[in-house]
Amino acid sequence: MNIGFIGFGNMGQGLARGLLRTGAVSATQIGASARDRAKLQRNTEPYGFRAFDSSADTVRFADVVIVAVKPYQVEAVVAPLRELLASKIVVSVAAGVTFDDYERMLAPGTAHLSTVPNTPVAVGEGIIACERRHSLSATQWQAFEELFSHVGLVLPVDTPLLGLAGTICGCGPAFVAMFIEALADAGVKHGLARADAYRMVSQMIVGTGRLQLETGEHPGVMKDAVCSPGGTTIVGVAELERKGFRGAVIDAIDAIQRKK
Repeated sequence: MNIGFIGFGNMGQGLARGLLRTGAVSATQIGASARDRAKLQRNTEPYGFRAFDSSADTVRFADVVIVAVKPYQVEAVVAPLRELLASKIVVSVAAGVTFDDYERMLAPGTAHLSTVPNTPVAVGEGIIACERRHSLSATQWQAFEELFSHVGLVLPVDTPLLGLAGTICGCGPAFVAMFIEALADAGVKHGLARADAYRMVSQMIVGTGRLQLETGEHPGVMKDAVCSPGGTTIVGVAELERKGFRGAVIDAIDAIQRKK
């Protein structure tokens, strides 16, 4: 199965690297086109991806076409390719461009699905929130799910919630990175080497997330399991509660949703 990217910015590159890294496809099965040909060459050549001169060439090459341009550019990019795209699986990663938009832009009967991936797809640990409403056949959906599950958790959501899922999964890595930095700073303050602090904090977060996913335990139960009566962890938890830790996180999501 060949994968073609129309637009090859950060998200397109992240998906391509993740698909290659996890062995989902080989480098020669990935191709891309972009407005800046020189930049495209720089971003494809090190990995062995194919660089095409035009979006039309990318679509002809691909079985799955990933629309990875800015949301405001989608219609201008897709409209000239309507007939070529009619026989492809079209996967959008343009935030806010959903089923009804593509139904209007694409030829009738075109298989399409709108998604909102996040940056950890580059290392095979991402989330691909996708619109539950789509026009893929059962076989096409299975092919999509098998392909993209290599790079992350495929999570269908109803259309009104796709934007929120994108906020939590897409903006969340920035919040987590801030937490990594803060916790590592605390470690450095008390004597840890900076590199060691970053590594242990990042692995702690990976491990905690994996534990929750595999056990399905409520996060509160996981927190309680670490908080012994009269112990050290509960002292830190109490301080975070006094400083409004959880409320601040919720407020951050509220602020983003108000901006949309």
